[in-house]
Order: sequence, then structure tokens, then C-alpha cells
Amino acid sequence: MRRTYRFCEGKWKTTICVIALLALCFLWGCQPGPPPKGLEPMAPKRAERVAQRMAPAKQGLESWRELRPVWERSLEYVRRKRELGAPPTKVYGRSIPWAELERTLERMIELLPRLEREGPSLLGRHFRFYRLQPEPLFTGYFEPTLRASLTKRPGYEVPIYGVPEDLKVADLGRFHPRWEGQKLVYRLEEGRIEPYFSREAIREHVDFRKKAPVLAWAKDRVEVFILQIQGSGKLKLPDGRIVHVGYAGKNGRPYRSLGRILGERGHLDSSSLDMWSISRFLDDNPHMLPEVLDVNPSFVFFQLREDGPFGAMNKKLTPMASLATDPSVIPLGTPLVYRVRLPERDAEDTLPVTGLGVAQDVGGAITNHHLDLFCGSSDEAKYRAGHLKVKGSVYLLLAR
Repeated sequence: MRRTYRFCEGKWKTTICVIALLALCFLWGCQPGPPPKGLEPMAPKRAERVAQRMAPAKQGLESWRELRPVWERSLEYVRRKRELGAPPTKVYGRSIPWAELERTLERMIELLPRLEREGPSLLGRHFRFYRLQPEPLFTGYFEPTLRASLTKRPGYEVPIYGVPEDLKVADLGRFHPRWEGQKLVYRLEEGRIEPYFSREAIREHVDFRKKAPVLAWAKDRVEVFILQIQGSGKLKLPDGRIVHVGYAGKNGRPYRSLGRILGERGHLDSSSLDMWSISRFLDDNPHMLPEVLDVNPSFVFFQLREDGPFGAMNKKLTPMASLATDPSVIPLGTPLVYRVRLPERDAEDTLPVTGLGVAQDVGGAITNHHLDLFCGSSDEAKYRAGHLKVKGSVYLLLAR
């Protein structure tokens, strides 16, 4: 009898343990894990609910018709890629041919007048929405204005360089398919291929002005550094005239975040890093300028332009509609719906915006699930670009 009891007792304990383990497995299984990485297709009704939150006023527009030039510029670029037979972009197993993007942009242009009458939920019925998972990081950029002179004069002594004559670029995709879309930036030295000069080497090079044309001379070294990060800007000359400068090339060195380095070294609080805190630190510590700026070896070269700013498509950018993306994740020319909370200069809270935009630019720091929203050239744009760093949502649109 005693043996039977012990056997039953052991069996009962085993049963309890099994039930407990099953319960724990059930609970663990119910815990929300990270969303799968990729493009999540949206049901039409759900896409309509996302689109109906859009309002042109929140993007600084009076009507949706103002976006027509955005789509037309993108269509020119996409159509050219299709005519050249450019290979489609594959995003998480989904092939996006240029012909499909062309149809999508043509449909968008056709629907613009109807958006005014029927509302933006119309987009959910005419386009397939693909949500990028996990949620991307949104930052912002703007078109800065620099104090500069086209000739060197007292107070204007920081050079803004054009593309050096010895800088060479090789399309690696021509040598092997695995390198499709990759480029090698280099120089030749005694017949050998060498990496192009770093930021520090350019600064210390005694004859670099013989290699690269000096387009203008700026007043402030930090302003030129910000210009290089933004990629384009305006030069305010001593006589009041405005001249545009745009991206023309770079030295091929990797981009390193100045804010991250200052945080790691304990100079700034990592939790509150933005363009303003970095600029204030550099203004307060001018003796550290060369040492601090040189931690980013990437260097950008420019060209003078009559208008601007222009993105990677060589098309003019539109505030609150043009975004810089990683083309391997969001191809250039792709229409987007984005949702993000924007910082406002004179408000305690952020402004929730659901906007209609397009991938029109790229950036050295814009990789993977990271989007950079072009905010414009005003003081408000400068503030937003300097303070925007938050997760949001983005939906790729393709015509049904």
C-alpha cells in the first residue's frame, strides 16, 4: 500500500510539472516577440484607414496638386532606369522592377485631382501598401545657409572644394554581379590603387588646392562641416546674393557620427544629442575643432548650381515630401506614406504627421531601416532636422 501511494504521489507530481511546463510554454508563446523583418502587405481597408489620416496642410501644402512636380521628377528618373534595362531591386524577397514603379507613379499622377475631391483614402483602393518591419528610424535634414565669398578675403578662409582631378570611381558591378550597386573611390599613386585622402589628410595636405578647385571660401568651419552632412546648401555672399551648392562626390571613406563620438568620449550627454548641442560644444571649444571633426573621415565635394537643393536622382527636393533612403530597402522613386511625430520649435508636444512622399535621395549614414526626411531651408526646418530622431512607420506603395 505504501509503495502504491509513493508511486501515485510521484506520478501526480510529474503530471503537475507537465501541466506547469505547458502553461509556461503557452504564456511564453503569447508574449509579443519582435515583428518579422520585411515588407508586411496591408489589407485594402486597413490601407484606406492609414491613408485617410493624411492632410496636405500638415506637410505645408495647400493642396495635393502641389505634389505633381514631385511625382513627375521621380517618373523621369524611374522611366530612364527602365529604358536602360536596370535590374530590379529585391527587397526581402520581393522583386520591384522599374516598370512597376513607372506604372505606380503614372497612377499617382492620374489620381492627384481625385484626391482633392474624394480624399486620400482613395490611395488604399488603388495601391498595395507594404509596411516596412521593424519600424524605421526617422531623422531629418535641411538646406543650410552659409556665410561665404567666391574669392578669398579676410574672415572667409575655409575652402569649399569641388571634385578633385585625381579622384576616381569604379563601378564594381561591372566586375562581378555580387558587387552590383557598389562603387570603389580611389586614387592612383605610382601606378598603385590607394584609398582617397581622408578628411584629416585633406586638411593637412599642403597642395590640395592644386588637386581640387575651391568653389568658395566660408566664414565658419563648423558651418562647412554641417553643409557636408546635409549634402547641399546656399551660400550667402557679402553683397547679399545667394548661390546654391550641391553634392558632386565624396572621398569614399565611411561616415562616422560626430554626435556618437562626442557622447562616447563623455563630452556630451548621449541621451540629448542633436545638431544644436554639437554646434554649441564646438563653438565653446574651438581648440578641439580639428581633433573632433577629423573623427569623421568622410569628406564631400560640391558643385555650384543655379537652383537647389538636388537629391541623388539629380532632381530638386521638396520639403516634407522628399526622403533619403537605403536604395536596397526602398528603391529611389518609390512612393511612400510615412507616419512620424515631428518636433516643433515653440510647442511642448510633437506634431503627428501622416504624409505622402517619395524616396528621392540617399546618404552615407542612411542605411537599412533608416529614413531621412528633407525638412526644407527655413529656421523651422533647421530646428526639426536637428531634433528629429524617433521611430515611425513607412508604407511602400505599388499600383494594384
